[in-house]
This record gives sequence, structure tokens and C-alpha cells, in this order.
Amino acid sequence: MERVRDVSELPKAHLHLHFTGSMRPSTVLELADKHGVRLPDALTEALVSGEPPRLRATDERGWFRFQRLYDAARSCLREPEDIQRLVREAAEEDLRDGSGWLEIQVDPTSYAPRLGGLIPALEVILDAVETTSRDTGLGMRVLVAANRMKHPLDARTLARLAVRYADRGVVGFGLSNDERRGMARDFDRAFAIAREAGLLSAPHGGELTGPSSVRDCLDDLGANRLGHGVRAAEDPRLLRRLADRGVTCEVCPASNVALGVYEKPEDVPLRTLFEAGVPMALGADDPLLFGSRLAAQYEIARQHHGFTDAELAEVARQSVRGSAAPEDVKEKLLAGVDGWLLS
Repeated sequence: MERVRDVSELPKAHLHLHFTGSMRPSTVLELADKHGVRLPDALTEALVSGEPPRLRATDERGWFRFQRLYDAARSCLREPEDIQRLVREAAEEDLRDGSGWLEIQVDPTSYAPRLGGLIPALEVILDAVETTSRDTGLGMRVLVAANRMKHPLDARTLARLAVRYADRGVVGFGLSNDERRGMARDFDRAFAIAREAGLLSAPHGGELTGPSSVRDCLDDLGANRLGHGVRAAEDPRLLRRLADRGVTCEVCPASNVALGVYEKPEDVPLRTLFEAGVPMALGADDPLLFGSRLAAQYEIARQHHGFTDAELAEVARQSVRGSAAPEDVKEKLLAGVDGWLLS
């Protein structure tokens, strides 16, 4: 019988982790106490109990509830020291789960009011990432994400800001929040600005809406990667297109179930995507609200979809190849994956 290897020791890249959602529950509680923030009862109960809140975002009311809890947690981040703590702890958690490269996603607009403005907010975040990466040894970069609930002109402002800081650690441009709101093509100019400067295009799509959302991200935003993308599994022709173009889907199984996109972990189409040749990078999305981090996503693939260690190793390789890591970092991580299989 083949030995089952520890997935937390499997070298991998983490490409789908939101900034506030990366926080430890204990950190949110401590920061709320520090700043006198009254958290919603549902969030406090979840953080204290260790049980993630019951969420279902398949309708707008459910999404609003999810967003309300997320915004409450974000309101606890008020000082540069809070940002530094969040980034350091996110790195520590990733290292514990075998990550050798982390691209953390953030909309600096959300933090600007408390950190002195948009540019100071992004600089605080990038300084924290640079310091943490140096101190921990974890490769870290930032993906700046626009909010599709806001005006496309705001997205253009963020795209120009992302380009301005490309030499300070920004590697990509994204589009997050409820994909049922705002047409992808409304944000095409913002993504063109980012792509023309060499940044990765990594919008969310194909989670709360179907395959058409994925096609829009490809056609209108020139996506190199897709935040989620799982609903592409419903369209075999689209799967072939993703596979042929090598577009990496940042798949977050625990998040998909928590938000009601799929009823059970075994319903998430990991096997369909994998066997179609679509590159995947498993991600934790918002561990604060969904209750599981990076290694747990690999355990879902193993326990609920029968992925062998060789297949898990290939998924880890795909995460590394889909990252913005320098070639020498990729080579080191890929060699580590091979070593894990031989162990």
C-alpha cells in the first residue's frame, strides 16, 4: 500500500488569498478589542467557537451578509502595525502549509481612509510584504484588485496605481466582489492598462455565475488566470479553450461549498478540470470566514476526489507555473515537488 504523504510538506504556490480574509480569528478579536470595534454577533460567535459562520451567497441577500461580515473584520485594520501583523501571520500560515510563494490580493481603496489615502495605504501594504518576505523567506507579491461594485473609472485609477508600483511588488491586476454585478467589459480599459505594463490579468469569474462569466473574462479582460473559474466545467468547449490557452483557474473548494456554489466538497468539479487539462492552483480564498487554509484544499482533492499523491504533485506544479514567481524560484519549488514525491 502506497504511503500517504503529508500535503503540508508539498511545495506549492498560493495564488488566491484575499487580504482581510487571510487573518487569524484570534487576530480579529484582538484588533477589535484594541480599537474598540463592535463586531456583529454572528462573526464574534464564529471566531470564538472556531466554527465558520453559516454563509450562502447564491442570492444577493446571502452575498450581502457575507460582505457585511468581511467588512466588519476589515474595519479592525486601522494602523500600519495591524497591516504588518496581518501580512506576517498570513506568511506564517502559508509556510506551515508548504507554500513557497504567495500572491495576496488586496483592494487598497478599502484601507485608504484609515491609512492616509490610496497611495499611503498601498505603500504600507507593500512595505509589510517586502519586510515579511525578507524575514520569513516566503516569496510574496501583491495582486491589486478592483471592486466590480464600483465605477469602472475607479478601476482605471487602481490599474494605473498597480502599474506604478510594479517594481515594488505588484504583479497582477484583479476584479473581485459579486460577479453578478457589473459587466466585465465595463472594466476592459483598466485591464488593458495593467496588461500593457506587463501585469497579470486575474479577474474573478465563473463562480456565482456560469460559463458565460468565464468567457467574458477571457474575451473582454484578457485573463491569464481566473479567480475560481469552476463553472467552466459546465461547458466542454470552454474547458478546451482554457486548456489550450493554459489559463490557470484559482480553485477554492472550501469557499465554493461555504458560499453554496456546490452542496458538498465532492461536487466541486476538481476532477473535471484536471482531466480536461485545465491548469489549477488551489487556494484558500478567505480562511477567516471559510475555516480552512491552503493545505486543507489539497486534502479535499485527496479525500473527496481521489487525487493520488502524483496528481496532487501535478496540481502543485501547476500552481507554481501559473504564478508570477521568478524562474529561479519556480525551479526551486518544482524540484521540491519532485523531492516530495520521492520521499
